[in-house]
Amino acid sequence: MKQQLTEQEKRWAVISLASIPLIMTLGNSMLIPILPVMEQELGISKLQSSYIITSYSVIAIFLIPVAGFLSDRFGRKKVIIPALIITGAGGLVAGLASQMMANPFLVILAGRILQGIGSSGAFPIVLPLVGDMFKDDKEASTTLGIIETSNTVGKVLSPILGAALAALIWYIPFYSIPVFCAASVLLVAFMIKNKGGEENQTKFKEYLGLAKDILKEHGRWLFAVFIIGAILMFILFGFLFYLSSILEEQYDYEGIWKGILLAVPLLALSIASFITGRKIKDNLNVMKWVTFIGIILTGASVAVIPFTDHPFYLLAIFLVCGTGIGMALPCLDALITESLEKSVRGVITSIYSAMRFIGVAAGPPVIAIMMKGNISWIASLLAAFALIAGFLGYRNIKP
Repeated sequence: MKQQLTEQEKRWAVISLASIPLIMTLGNSMLIPILPVMEQELGISKLQSSYIITSYSVIAIFLIPVAGFLSDRFGRKKVIIPALIITGAGGLVAGLASQMMANPFLVILAGRILQGIGSSGAFPIVLPLVGDMFKDDKEASTTLGIIETSNTVGKVLSPILGAALAALIWYIPFYSIPVFCAASVLLVAFMIKNKGGEENQTKFKEYLGLAKDILKEHGRWLFAVFIIGAILMFILFGFLFYLSSILEEQYDYEGIWKGILLAVPLLALSIASFITGRKIKDNLNVMKWVTFIGIILTGASVAVIPFTDHPFYLLAIFLVCGTGIGMALPCLDALITESLEKSVRGVITSIYSAMRFIGVAAGPPVIAIMMKGNISWIASLLAAFALIAGFLGYRNIKP
């Protein structure tokens, strides 16, 4: 039975839940605008710098389903709190290596992998925890919108905060991660009453069988949601990597100024997520069509990238792209969270989160390689992926 919460407890619970995606996003996205600085400081190539983002995501892809099972079996908080501690430890390792070693690149990657291990049990577990805590589907949808908004607010703050901290010393952003994680650990420990999953004694083999049955019954629309989530993250992080590189290398926008420029279109993503979460409520049909429209906006924006490489034109395109992605993400979260039984909610949302991490991991290195060629190829790839996502959403998501 879902626990009844007072209004004050709900507010603090939402703040605590929202702190997790905010911190996870800061821990990853604020490094993107300072990758060119890292390339100079560490003497590495653009492809190697993309590994700093990718290493974080790749390890999480494999561990997220395991974290989902553990959260269903032993409780959400019992997974989230250690995960946040591990994430903070990874940031500390990367920071110490950067400060104390002559050639720290490999140890930085090790720290980032440690962060990825922690991240697998943090943000992905928030989604099923929302479903556990809020009895009313409208409340759950609104909270999921706030969670995605917090995620995107992290993306808005990331370029500014990352640039500001790196302006002091380039590796300071690594040290900020354990500080943020400590704050979130305290909030989760004391402000979230619902633990979730304590009475689920299903063995792992039986658990996988149960998940297999759910995928067999709902596989068509679930796989569509999984793939759409991966594609949207691929487009977002690929475009962000490209734009960050272009602004600095071709137009000499550096530091905080570059961070501010990148933050403006990301703010559109944040606002779109917040408004969408409040408006969709529990209407599954509305979720489908808002997702579809958001994908169309995203695809149309990336398709016109090659028309000119003026920085403000590219920023305007990214604003439209961010708005489309911001519309779609809360709907995808709600479609999964509100359509599944609590007993398998953790593992299914974890698979969905893992697919999103695949997009995050693949975007920067793929775009880094393609930047050696014509920009038209990048635009064509992103637009083709958006077309696939739109087709899957229209054809397979049938509330």
